[in-house]
Amino acid sequence: MGRVTTADLWYHYGRVRAERDRAVPGSFRWSWGQDVGPGAEVLGGLAGAVVADLGAGAARHAAHLVVRHAPGRVDAVDASPAQYGMATALYGPLAPRLRLVRQDVVTHLRANPGGYDVLYSVFGALDFTEPRELLPAAAALRPGGHLVFSTLAHCLSGAPAQPDVTAVDVPAKTPDGGSATLRRWVLQEHVWAKVLDGAGFTGIRVEELPAGEGDRAAAALLISAERPVRTA
Repeated sequence: MGRVTTADLWYHYGRVRAERDRAVPGSFRWSWGQDVGPGAEVLGGLAGAVVADLGAGAARHAAHLVVRHAPGRVDAVDASPAQYGMATALYGPLAPRLRLVRQDVVTHLRANPGGYDVLYSVFGALDFTEPRELLPAAAALRPGGHLVFSTLAHCLSGAPAQPDVTAVDVPAKTPDGGSATLRRWVLQEHVWAKVLDGAGFTGIRVEELPAGEGDRAAAALLISAERPVRTA
């Protein structure tokens, strides 16, 4: 997910689930616990649309959209070799409607201006990429296109979200099991709104999703915005 420039810090993520659960998910949720809140309807009508999942991980959300919502194509974009490998093993047969892309998200978007009707991210690249780099690159959206993403409303430690565009360090593991840290952007609502506005988005909406239950429950923000339609 996002811009991985050192060891693949996503190497271990999702491996246990991939070994026991190879099915296309039957639902699509934006919440941290994947158990409450709205679903894919937030993306609008997807029939025939060209869509990109930014920081797709093992591409489970992308696979759900391909199978159940009839888009023209979904590009599942992730820089992690390990996540790309898992996605290929799980959902490679869904090609060509599901296209798995191993590439840095910002690089991919810059190379595809005007290429998408919808961009979305479920605790993906928007969490792990400098927003002032990623959001301007979202000019890959066609005029009138939608950006939708979920992100943490507060740090998993319980610490509050940042009052400006500053990352926090979160623990991660290297492929050999060593300790490492990863940058994550956990921002207050007004900060996301400001950086989206600065990148040229309009119609910015923010909804808080409840934490749900469980040991790792966390509240989330569901944020949507639009690329403005050009006028003469």
